[in-house]
Parts: sequence; structure tokens; C-alpha cells
Amino acid sequence: MPPHPRIGIGYDVHAFGPGDHLMLGGVRIAHTRGLLAHSDGDVALHALCDALLGALALGDIGKHFPPSDERWRGADSRALLRHCRALVGERGYVIGNCDLVVVCERPRLAPHVPPMRERIAADLACVIDAVSVKATTSETLGFTGREEGIAAQAAVLLVPA
Repeated sequence: MPPHPRIGIGYDVHAFGPGDHLMLGGVRIAHTRGLLAHSDGDVALHALCDALLGALALGDIGKHFPPSDERWRGADSRALLRHCRALVGERGYVIGNCDLVVVCERPRLAPHVPPMRERIAADLACVIDAVSVKATTSETLGFTGREEGIAAQAAVLLVPA
């Protein structure tokens, strides 16, 4: 009997800190602040990694790339995503689709969504039509509304290869 489809969800948050750009969805975006993180702080890709790991019941991103491990200091989150995709393939699955939402007041993300989708599709070895990236605000409510940080949530469907 072939393995059954699996779904996973992921969520991540990073606070703003010093810097002149953000990494979101694998895209460098000019901004007045950066995101505080052990790696490059790509909250979108971190949520996606957590969703992939969750679908495989392999724990979370902190288990695989712990902040205590200096190998991951300043790491490119696209490399983390490719590692998670490799785990998906090793277990006999491929990406059915993924859906990602980034929550922030600023910067405006709409112009950056197409390249985010392209990079994510390349890193997940799937067609671009299997990758959804959306951006929204929290209508000035909560920590994202006060522009203290950015949050992201992701969902993935894995199907047998």
C-alpha cells in the first residue's frame, strides 16, 4: 500500500532589529530595519520549513537547525528549505502544494510575491502553480500592527512520489 498524503502547518515570528533589508521568501527586500534571528531571519521560509517537517512528523525547525549550533549563524534560509525538501524526497513524497501568508504592515510585499514564488518553487523542486504566497496586514493590531516584527504561516500537502 503506498503512503498516504500528508499535511503540515508552520508558523514563525521574528522581531525587527537593526538593518537595511529583510529576507522574505528567499528575496532580499530593502527596508529601514532587519529581522533579529540566528539565521538570515526569513520568517516566511522558516514557517514553510516547519510545515514540511510537521507533515513528516520530524519535529520543528529548531530541532533541525538549533540556534545553539554556530553552523547556522547567518545561514541562508533557502538552504534550510532545500534540506527540508530533501527529507521529503527521502521519505517518498513530493510537494503537492504549499500556501504561505506573511503578516506585516511594512514593507509592502505585493511587488515581491512573484520572485518569492519562483524561488520557493525552485527550492521545493515543484511547479510554480503549486506555490501560493500571500501578504496581509493585521490592521494595526498586535505586534505586527505596531510594526514590532513579522509573522508567517504556511500549509503544505505532501503526496506520494
